[in-house]
Amino acid sequence: MTVESAQALVAETHLPGTTGRVIREIFEQHLGQACGGMSFSVYRDGEPLVRLHGGSQERRSSATEPAETPWTDRTLAVMFSGTKGLVATLSAMLVDDGLLDVHAPVAEYWPEFAAAGKENVTVAQVLNHTVGLIYTDPDPTDSFFNLTAHSEILAQQKPVWEPGSKVAYHAVTFGYLVEAIMLRITGKRAGQLLAERIVEPNGLDLYLGLPEGLESRVAPVFRAPGYAISTFLKDPERRAIVDRMYGDALMGDELPANSPAFHAAGLASGGAIGGADSVARAYSLVESGSLVSAETRELFTRTWSEGLDAVNDRPLRFGLGYELQDPIHTYGPVERAYGHSGAGGCLHGAWPGYGIGFSFHTNEMFAENVDRRAKDLLGALRKALES
Repeated sequence: MTVESAQALVAETHLPGTTGRVIREIFEQHLGQACGGMSFSVYRDGEPLVRLHGGSQERRSSATEPAETPWTDRTLAVMFSGTKGLVATLSAMLVDDGLLDVHAPVAEYWPEFAAAGKENVTVAQVLNHTVGLIYTDPDPTDSFFNLTAHSEILAQQKPVWEPGSKVAYHAVTFGYLVEAIMLRITGKRAGQLLAERIVEPNGLDLYLGLPEGLESRVAPVFRAPGYAISTFLKDPERRAIVDRMYGDALMGDELPANSPAFHAAGLASGGAIGGADSVARAYSLVESGSLVSAETRELFTRTWSEGLDAVNDRPLRFGLGYELQDPIHTYGPVERAYGHSGAGGCLHGAWPGYGIGFSFHTNEMFAENVDRRAKDLLGALRKALES
């Protein structure tokens, strides 16, 4: 059975010669092994170069089982930590507005944050994952969606290391911290800012706080066999820290990301929901200067922190809110890239040298150490852009 006969495939490419066909063939190869669905989109200056969508919104027993609800260009999916790239863009826009200074102390905007020796912690240290607030302590476990509860605790909390001295991915607390700053500057939550500043002016299908009427378009996420997080980590003591950081968000019996409450909550660390076309287009607008000035984009996408993650042992490099290209080439075979990955294999970002934004989106979660989907597509994309 061919891919086309097993499941719908939306395919559109605007690349020269056979290069678009090669990318489509690689997409189809991975789709032919998928129990869910996936998308790969590439945009330049807001216009599409590649649009590939196929598979199933629901989990199937195999790729050859017909899709009850085909994954199309109308499908929405949870972005997980891909959300952080959108929040980084909003932060950059506030810098352009003259409302945010990344060198300023957080306490200048959020006075309560000065507690526990944090009076000199800068906004940049929050954005570049060096602040040392890697979990909320104590964790208001009944208030996962409650920004106020978490931000009040984090404001009083002592960092687990001297801010700026180590780098470690703040998987969940990043969102509470950055959104608390935004809220005090603008009086608006990140989801409202995203809608007003990025989504509505550009007609994007992208949400941080999903309207109830769109629930039927959201693809449920599921873990592939053998799915694991922090695959670089071997230390059992730090594994316990990882478990504390994530809680049941990714490894519990039921994934919170499939609940309408999660979809509506607008969590700034991992709650955005959208389609790959809109995410790729958004990054292309950042790269083209339509959303963020060239000067501020350069500020946010230069290296601010790098090294082995102090918790996860993963090599990483951060700008301000954005992940940057790292030693394991998360962002493909290019020297410069920025964006943000998401749990399970989603990857969204931009290649400055090529002026493009891209998005790989899926509901089938693979462990990082075995996932080839985005890597293979980005490898073919670079060859296409250089041909």
